[in-house]
Amino acid sequence: MQLPKYEVGRTTIGQLVDIVADQFPDSKALEYHKLDMSYNYSQFRDICNAVAKGFMALGVEKGENIAIWANNVPEWVLTQFGTGKMGAVLVTVNTNYRSFELEYLMKQSDSTTLLLIGGVREADEYLNVIYDVCPELKNCEPGKLESAKLPMLKNVIFIGKEKHPGMFNWSDIMEMGKKISDDELKSRQDSMEPDDPINMQYTSGTTGFPKGVMLTHTNLIGNAKSLGECMELTCKDVMCIPVPFFHCFGCVLGTLTCVVSASAMAPVTAFTPAAVLETVEASGCTALHGVPTMFIAELEEMKKKSYNTSTLRTGIMAGSPCPIEVMKQVVGDMGASEMCITYGQTEASPGITMTRTTDSLERRVGTVGRALPEVEVKIVDPPTGEPVPAGVQGELCTRGYHVMKGYYKNPEATANAIDSDGWLHTGDLAIMDEDGYCKITGRIKDMIIRGGENIYPREIEEFLYTHPDIKDVQVVGIPSRKYGEEVCAFIQMKSGKNPTEEDIKAFCKDKIAFHKVPAYIIFTDEYPTTASGKIQKYKLREQATKELGREEDAKIETA
Repeated sequence: MQLPKYEVGRTTIGQLVDIVADQFPDSKALEYHKLDMSYNYSQFRDICNAVAKGFMALGVEKGENIAIWANNVPEWVLTQFGTGKMGAVLVTVNTNYRSFELEYLMKQSDSTTLLLIGGVREADEYLNVIYDVCPELKNCEPGKLESAKLPMLKNVIFIGKEKHPGMFNWSDIMEMGKKISDDELKSRQDSMEPDDPINMQYTSGTTGFPKGVMLTHTNLIGNAKSLGECMELTCKDVMCIPVPFFHCFGCVLGTLTCVVSASAMAPVTAFTPAAVLETVEASGCTALHGVPTMFIAELEEMKKKSYNTSTLRTGIMAGSPCPIEVMKQVVGDMGASEMCITYGQTEASPGITMTRTTDSLERRVGTVGRALPEVEVKIVDPPTGEPVPAGVQGELCTRGYHVMKGYYKNPEATANAIDSDGWLHTGDLAIMDEDGYCKITGRIKDMIIRGGENIYPREIEEFLYTHPDIKDVQVVGIPSRKYGEEVCAFIQMKSGKNPTEEDIKAFCKDKIAFHKVPAYIIFTDEYPTTASGKIQKYKLREQATKELGREEDAKIETA
């Protein structure tokens, strides 16, 4: 037996951990070779149980929201599956967030607990942010925060050994959990239903602010199972996971897909091409995930130094349009002959279509595959909603077990995304051939995808409007050979005001995530508009592409 036996729709994530641990106790579950850490599935279940008990001892109830702000540290994985056992909803925080975004997410999500590391780029950057947002934290007992800005937040847990005012340490939570019995944990785990939300990820639209996508046990387990089957993962496989856990790419296509397949997780704490290739070599990885930007960097690193990637077989390239030539190099130079492309979005848990290991190279580099098992996909005419024939462009819609429960506290946005027949409207334009293989051709929305990060112009525009000298701003994505797309802001200044490009970027620094800070700023007096006065963003894109010399980047063919 090489695959766990469980039933999607009848299994929670906590139960899944137990099933895999019972059936594959000695199979490797989690390995960080640089941290000299390795657990088999029996040990992994034990430590996830201990984490679950810790949260219960802290007073966290089933359905309560817990946020985590950290890169791919071991505690992230343990929190993911620990909350899966005791029923708290894990709210994932982008590691690039700063004060403006963190405050919004914590407030909108009603999170009562925040786990965080010191920072990613600087040692204390996250600590500085949380003390700025919640100055009361410096003078309160751990667990007794009374924050003016975040009234729901009570517990802050530091992942690390250093002591910080107002915060518990991870070790405190593990110690507290010892007073919770096995029976108490089992009772809590058994009280959960497969259709309960267990994960919440924030994503934006082209209007308004980020929305919390509620994903259930069934959403996530079903999607992970389908993805694992498409890659033909078993207990013999080891997956290198350098993509961020805060994305579905990391915590569904990565960690959860490993667990549903009884495969081993080999995460990279912080991405560097060398760290990825060292992990592949040291752990004998058979699968490797990444956005195209990551694979490009890894291929460059392989030219500088020799790495043994002979164990690689499969993995997923996704997150942004995949250049066909890069896919060919990953197959040819890295040896990942069964590398797959996946297309999806957070609202779909996230996978919608995927290539298969048995597909021809032409299909694996030229399309985003066909619908996952038990998933419906159709292409419709955007104005009418009627299906279009094969080969005709339209909006890609999907229906099935994988469609989100909805947006947290936002029924109107949920109704706009999911129609009365249960179809999720992705906002992406696609063409489907007669065999069901899809090619993404554009977006109805104005979303920008930079190196796998979804960026929403309206959010940046709303922030830049707070600059005292800015009259108007329009943000567009322009083609980038390195990142797929980059952010460009067209700015109109108030009369008599003349800030420089550097002034605008300095205004953004530490207030919005670095990847949202416009790479390019073009000052302008007017915008191209339609006869009715609507701004034509596509013309701004064309203008910026030409002015910045990005015509060749725009020609790069992707799936």
